[in-house]
Amino acid sequence: MTDPIELTKITIEQQEPPHRLAYIDGFEEPFNYGVHGGVKEFYGVDPDTKHPSTLDHIVASAAG
Repeated sequence: MTDPIELTKITIEQQEPPHRLAYIDGFEEPFNYGVHGGVKEFYGVDPDTKHPSTLDHIVASAAG
């Protein structure tokens, strides 16, 4: 087995749920995660500020 090419260091900080901050090594500013649209409806929450969900990040990365 080969050595890993990259290891990502991430710290997640819970804010007022469902808002989370993701501190990713190599980036100065944290990334905001939360809910919006159908995801907020699915979870039955209506936060004051809408943020992309982690699902949005996964879809964007897979779509290239």
